Amino acid sequence: MFSVMRKLSWYFKEQWLRYTLAIIAIIVSSVLFTIPPMIAGDVIDGIQSNQLTQASLMKSVWLFVALMVIIYVLSFFWGHALFGRAILLERKMRSRLMNHFMKMTPSFYSRYRTGDLMARSTNDLRAVGATAGFGILTLIDSTVFMAFIIGIMFIIIDWKLTLATLLPLPIMAYIVQKYGAKIHLRFMEAQTLFSELNNNTLESIQGVRVIRAFVQEKSDEQRFNDKAEEVFQKNIAVARLDALFEPTIKILVGVSYTIGLGYGAYLIIQGDITMGQLVAFNVYLGMLIWPMFAMGELINVMQRGNASLDRIDNVLRQKADVKNPEQPIDVVRPDNITFQDITFEYPTATMPSLQQINLDIKRGETIGVVGLTGAGKTTLVKQLLKEYPAADKGELRINQVPIERIALEKTRQWIGYVPQDHILFSKTVKENILFGNPQATDADIQQILEKTALQSDIENLPDGLNTMVGESGVTLSGGQKQRVSLARALIRDPEILILDDSLSAVDGKTEANIIDHLKQERTNKTTIIVAHRLSAVTHADQIIVLENGEITEHGGHQQLMQERGWYYHQFLIQQMEEGEN
Repeated sequence: MFSVMRKLSWYFKEQWLRYTLAIIAIIVSSVLFTIPPMIAGDVIDGIQSNQLTQASLMKSVWLFVALMVIIYVLSFFWGHALFGRAILLERKMRSRLMNHFMKMTPSFYSRYRTGDLMARSTNDLRAVGATAGFGILTLIDSTVFMAFIIGIMFIIIDWKLTLATLLPLPIMAYIVQKYGAKIHLRFMEAQTLFSELNNNTLESIQGVRVIRAFVQEKSDEQRFNDKAEEVFQKNIAVARLDALFEPTIKILVGVSYTIGLGYGAYLIIQGDITMGQLVAFNVYLGMLIWPMFAMGELINVMQRGNASLDRIDNVLRQKADVKNPEQPIDVVRPDNITFQDITFEYPTATMPSLQQINLDIKRGETIGVVGLTGAGKTTLVKQLLKEYPAADKGELRINQVPIERIALEKTRQWIGYVPQDHILFSKTVKENILFGNPQATDADIQQILEKTALQSDIENLPDGLNTMVGESGVTLSGGQKQRVSLARALIRDPEILILDDSLSAVDGKTEANIIDHLKQERTNKTTIIVAHRLSAVTHADQIIVLENGEITEHGGHQQLMQERGWYYHQFLIQQMEEGEN
């Protein structure tokens, strides 16, 4: 049960002073809280013996008031310190998770779904935070506070009466332990199902257009309801065990009260204790109810926190496939990029996606990469992005330096990447463009709008550049999203611009205008264009045709046309299709 405390020891060491002061404040306030019953007992004994005076009564009242004020101040302090540290732990772990997510490679995201990661970053973090706050409180109250009250009852009042009333405690400890083990298991199951529900919800929201297009609203709603019902039943199972704690403890406390009153009355008759002592004893017995509840809550909170922390640690233990070199070699700029006998296979694949790739790219060149769907075009450019470990065979070099020896930040600073899936953030058009270069001026943005043929589109938007694009750019058309993504990459003026089929959703005229601007603006920069439409690469210095991960044709446009291979026939087909349109 307490393994979660050991796992969080790094944080308790870091915040040792705050936790020490909070624990001291809890203990002191708990000790002070045991004095009022003594005062009440003395007053009752004074009344019974006719020895209570007005002066002694007022002294007792003022002492009682002073104790309450001190307890109030101490309780405020430990509550602020303790629960404030719990919130800080949530923030630290959430930041750690986010930093971890940013370092992870695609293979990590193929193992963990988005909804699952969101569940671990929200529900599980709250459970861990509760352990560092409420868990510490229940730990102190169910141990120190309980032990102190029992000690007072044992030493000051009567040890025989105390032992008799505590007989139900071992039974309670056994039952609570059994409940705790079951709660851990059921809570893990509930959290796993909640992750699946998150995934289903995310997919439904992202795919709402497809769902409507295929008239699958009712079936998707039923699928969601079925999954929500599963989550509901699992959480009900957890709540059912939670609910057993209180009545179990109440029954055992009731048994203790019965023993205390019956045996206490007998001891009064025997003259072993006074009436005031019995009243104080019963007040202390009542004060034991919360520590007993706290023991049950402690098991509950610790088991939940332990299960959630294991789920979070499971994510944090995952290592990135691609790491920074220990002693990186500094390369000022990429003057030459060389693919030398590159053979690459995805971690989960059974056959290579690239085979024996040889390509030499000089600074300022434009490279066209074409081929059928699945030929390996995107895989080729991803070698430069370093999203996966080094190729199985061969070597990718920049200025004759293996890319694995160059710092990740360095290579990625060189690159402006426009992927096939155009990811836009739920911000304005302007903010999405400035994501590529936050220091860019309004004049820079206007130039980029002209280069990407976006000016007229922006003017037609409700708020121009300040128009919110919605989640993933839902308010923009496919062509507009592509061009905003292109503008985001161009505004950083990268040394290497990679366009991964980034002009497929624009018309031929717009594509031609964008290509003309690229030719003018990137004369001294490297550009790699992956395309299905061959008109996008006819100006390229080198064009490679990929088939099943191999380069089957390589040369300029005129050379490939003369060879009359796949490129030649595909180009003629596309020209005829455009002519018909």
